[in-house]
Amino acid sequence: MTDLLKNFEGVIQPGSREARLISQLDSERIPKHVAIIMDGNGRWARQRDLPRVEGHRAGIESVKAAVEFSARLEIANLTLYAFSAENWKRPAEEVNTLWKLLRTYLRRELSTLKKHGIQFSAIGRISELPEHVQEELRVAERETIDNTRMHLIIALNYSGRLELVDAFNRIRQEGSPYPIGEEDIARTLYTAGLPDPDLLIRTSGEMRVSNFLLWQIAYSEIYVSEVLWPDFRGREFLEAIMAYQKR
Repeated sequence: MTDLLKNFEGVIQPGSREARLISQLDSERIPKHVAIIMDGNGRWARQRDLPRVEGHRAGIESVKAAVEFSARLEIANLTLYAFSAENWKRPAEEVNTLWKLLRTYLRRELSTLKKHGIQFSAIGRISELPEHVQEELRVAERETIDNTRMHLIIALNYSGRLELVDAFNRIRQEGSPYPIGEEDIARTLYTAGLPDPDLLIRTSGEMRVSNFLLWQIAYSEIYVSEVLWPDFRGREFLEAIMAYQKR
């Protein structure tokens, strides 16, 4: 049994597709940072004649699976694209439900994050979020700040272009001497201190990066899954890691 497979004892069935995939992975070439564009919630709901919010609700289980499999694979950083700056254009009821689901996730999963040594943080224009959402984020960040097993980053009210705008404005406010170098930009990004993603996963089959981590994914491997996000589970996650290792 490989070391990675031992991490999944009691979680997956011996001889299953998941077990076979894990046994084939090279533990020395696990990506240090995986980023995911979680797409397809609306289509998943529409295919079932359900309200869009039910797709978001179902997607929470996929978030849990991605976090668990990342931790067991010993991936150091996982960044999830949860709410873009453009998502404010959606109906108010849907947006408000998304905040409720986020709060529910944080409250229910905080003890699990703490138990398994997972640090939580949020990136984006967080100060523009509703105050009650900001408070939930602050609590989760404060309660997990000393955890070192894995870092879970949630992108909220996020835009890759706005991130660069904010970085340049911060450099300008600092009065940094010109010319500006790559290191100046990197240290003022929301992700300062984090390694760039080795692997970017997008679900739902769409072939675009949707304004996500534009600076950081310059050299990332990109994997597109046809599976809609609410159906994306451990098996699909492992297939993405396997594809990454074959490149």
